[in-house]
Amino acid sequence: MSNQTYTTRSLCKEFAITSRSIRFYEDQGLLFPTRDGQNRVFSRQDRVRLILILRGKRLGFTIAEIRELLSLWDDTPAGSRLQLEETLRRIATKKTQLDQQLRDIAILQLELEQAETRCREALLQY
Repeated sequence: MSNQTYTTRSLCKEFAITSRSIRFYEDQGLLFPTRDGQNRVFSRQDRVRLILILRGKRLGFTIAEIRELLSLWDDTPAGSRLQLEETLRRIATKKTQLDQQLRDIAILQLELEQAETRCREALLQY
């Protein structure tokens, strides 16, 4: 296992995020840096966790959901399998929600087009 460490600045640069974001994830109990004086020192495991946090955010997971998925990894001997199974369940839920949102958007677009048409026809009356 690698003993490589990372600074806040290096992680911010690598992932194009702010130090405030990293502090937030630390405050939320998602990252566990050690200290070297005033400086935070992040391990390889912290870096991997940050990758998973950012991926979870991109997929639309809440901080609470990300915390739950990471805790499955941390707290169980078969963590990776349980985490993957739970992630798949949550992805299926997100996809279902997005499909419904797409249907809702299509209906709204149709209603807007109809309203626009009625307004334009009404304006021709004037």
